[in-house]
Amino acid sequence: MGRTLIECVLGDKDLALCAALEQAGHPLLGKDARESAGVGSGVAISSDLEGALSKSDVLIDFTRPAGTLTHLEACLRLGKKMVIGTTGFSDQEKARIAEASKKIAIMFAPNMAVGVNVTFKLAEIAARSLGEGFDVEIIEAHHRHKVDAPSGTALKLGEVVAAALGRDPAKDFVHGREGDTGERKPKEIAFHAIRGGDIVGEHTVMFIGMGERVEVSVKSSSRATYATGALRAAKFLAGKKSGLYDMQDVLGLT
Repeated sequence: MGRTLIECVLGDKDLALCAALEQAGHPLLGKDARESAGVGSGVAISSDLEGALSKSDVLIDFTRPAGTLTHLEACLRLGKKMVIGTTGFSDQEKARIAEASKKIAIMFAPNMAVGVNVTFKLAEIAARSLGEGFDVEIIEAHHRHKVDAPSGTALKLGEVVAAALGRDPAKDFVHGREGDTGERKPKEIAFHAIRGGDIVGEHTVMFIGMGERVEVSVKSSSRATYATGALRAAKFLAGKKSGLYDMQDVLGLT
């Protein structure tokens, strides 16, 4: 994802690559950020977070929750904007991001892809229109290396549907099924995660009624979709001093 972001930033006339970060001890430290492409970028990969931020306006973060929260504190100290594409946060960690947004501008979304965010809106419309007569099942598939399940995007889809139907995620979300589970409860919103190979990301919300089924589905074949969305988010934050935004704001879908 980092390499894809670098390529997309370098190809965007409105943006400049100021720094590229890796964790301390990584073998790529000191090498050109674009070395793997065979064309130099003029930016060396570094582990100096505050040095990198001092040269930048916005940090685009696709890491893990612990790393993102460390980066968040540095952005707060230096007054820098932040685009967060990391998933897997606890409710407490999400609350910390929301608190930080009172001082700096943050775009925080479980998925940056434009098509996925349009899918969020379509799922909301479907849920409101179809109502209580349809059972909801969410299926997601990702590559074998993804460490969190269900994906942040799948959970967001569930949250969107739950809000539209007036359901409680704490009570109505179900994760997989095994054994003698009994009859399906009418208000369940169920999640199923598939992991394998090099699947970039696929998500389907199934609204299953009696004699009719509606499916809202999106499939990503390239990480460039996430990168281009993240760059749109970075541009969206220009001129904003504080606030918590998501891709629905960026795309004008709110």
